[in-house]
Amino acid sequence: MSRANNVRGPTSALTEFLRESGINAVSVARRRATQNQEADQAAAAPSNPGTEGSAETGSSSQIRTSSRGRRTRTQTRSTLRSYGNASDVLDDSESEQVAVEPSHDDAQISTVKKRRLTKAAEAKLKAKEKKMRGIKGSDDDYVNEDDERYNALSSRPAPGSFSNCAHCEKRFTVTIYTSAAIPGPGWLCHPCAKEKGIEPLKKGSQSRKKKTVADRRTITTFEEKRFPTLVSLCIQLISKHIDDVESLGDIGTMNVEAISKTLSKNRSLTSENAQLFYSTTNATLTLYDATNLSPDAFSTLGYLNSNLTSLRLDFCGQINDEAFNSLSTSLPALTEIELLGPFLVKPAAWKGFFTAHPNLSSFLITQSPRFDLDCLICLVSNCGSNLRALRLKEIGKLDNEFLQELSRLGQDGNTSQLAYLDLSEPEKSCDEKAMIELLYFIGRRLTYLNVSNHIIIGDDFLAEGLLPHTKTLRTLILDNLPELTDKGVSKFFQSWNDNPPLVHLSLSRNHALADKSLQSILDHSGTRLEEFNLNGWKDVGEEILTTFATEARELRKLDVGWIREVTDFVVKAWVDGVPEKSKNKSAMELDEAHVARKGGCFKLEEVKVWGCNRITLNCPRKRGMNIYGVETPK
Repeated sequence: MSRANNVRGPTSALTEFLRESGINAVSVARRRATQNQEADQAAAAPSNPGTEGSAETGSSSQIRTSSRGRRTRTQTRSTLRSYGNASDVLDDSESEQVAVEPSHDDAQISTVKKRRLTKAAEAKLKAKEKKMRGIKGSDDDYVNEDDERYNALSSRPAPGSFSNCAHCEKRFTVTIYTSAAIPGPGWLCHPCAKEKGIEPLKKGSQSRKKKTVADRRTITTFEEKRFPTLVSLCIQLISKHIDDVESLGDIGTMNVEAISKTLSKNRSLTSENAQLFYSTTNATLTLYDATNLSPDAFSTLGYLNSNLTSLRLDFCGQINDEAFNSLSTSLPALTEIELLGPFLVKPAAWKGFFTAHPNLSSFLITQSPRFDLDCLICLVSNCGSNLRALRLKEIGKLDNEFLQELSRLGQDGNTSQLAYLDLSEPEKSCDEKAMIELLYFIGRRLTYLNVSNHIIIGDDFLAEGLLPHTKTLRTLILDNLPELTDKGVSKFFQSWNDNPPLVHLSLSRNHALADKSLQSILDHSGTRLEEFNLNGWKDVGEEILTTFATEARELRKLDVGWIREVTDFVVKAWVDGVPEKSKNKSAMELDEAHVARKGGCFKLEEVKVWGCNRITLNCPRKRGMNIYGVETPK
């Protein structure tokens, strides 16, 4: 580097910052000398002591000058070191110009006073240095890293410039994510920052943004919240302390089912507290979550509820053959049983149960992989004459032979008493012909039919099975039957005059159905329909959807998920009715404040709109109606 030609080499960011701010060795030394001079004058006595010999005075002055010059030069260099190693690239000529001639008053101050004044000045200078470094106390050795980083931001070099890492001394490019070295001075490259545990990309905690008045007024939920009743509060209190069996004693019989539901929400029902629900006077017992009940607990259930006629156990996966045989023996009066998940019960135990209960009228099971054809044969043989409700849902071995065996309920001069039949969700779909034959023998008295997910049955099942052989159906569930067509379903409901209007209809996940089917359904069952599921009818139009307000006014539960044309205006028609003006093609074109409306589904309690992305926060609602699935913005 040539100083004569005013040619300088590369300098650090800190050096550039000091030069631009006018901070150099000369200015620091002058400020120091000025402060010391002012302090000496303020502390000196007003009287002027006598002078000594000129030679002695001159010698003393030279000594003090030399001493003051060395001390000043030393303090200046210590001050420069506080700015970091980058300051050593300042001009040497400027750095050496630190000697300051003392004033005449300085030569007359005693040594004791001079030492005391020097300490005060040094303390003042240290305080300034600590202030620049962000240290808040003279005796506090703790350095707040956040303060160090915050103070360093003001002197951070511009992004895109170059700097030397304070740790590895390698040259790197400065970015907005460059972190200050702790302790300073200097900056860290990205690898060194990660090595020291500093997260350059980590965002600081931000204060929560205060909502505006408009945001506070926005409704983000469409579920109606009500104040709890005294009964519900008591039930929650009992459920919370359900393990204190001895303290609770008898909980009564009025709200047993409600308490059982509350316990099932967090699976708090155990073998110990389950005995609160047991009594020899019980005729019905429902446990909505028996996950934590051991096989011995099921045996105890039978012993302490010997007069049961109806039993429902959900999630009873731990019940085995021994426990099931114990129930069969202990509950001789049982006529209705509903089990969810009896995975461990084997065919022998099923057969023993059917043999011991010939008066069984309702047999409802879900997810029993070991229930086979022999079990069904035993059921039909022993209980067929009294059987009124049968559910074989998610039975892996269900096939056409099962349907043929069920047909025996209406053969050989027997009259089938079956009113409830659920054969949904099989592992493999049954044939359409076998299903039609089954309805031929047992369809006359059916009021409930669910054959969902039998994917190979289609329009022929409707025309040749349901149409001629069912006369009293009130609930029909035909979910996920991809072979159904819009034309076939429309024709079926137009011709199904022998059956009264349905109360509950579910045709979800049948994507081929559209306006024709929907209009035929409304013409047939609209006046009585209370629950309707048309989830996934993607091609249904807005106009036909609004007719629910006039043709299906008894609706209580409606599922219109994944239907593209469901909008706020469609829901408005259901809630308040459709406009009387027939000239307007869409409710979107009407002035809602001045248009008279007619109809309306005033009994609606539940509307599901999952996947309807045209439903907004402005969706109309009313008291007593919950809307599920609104895609509210975050």
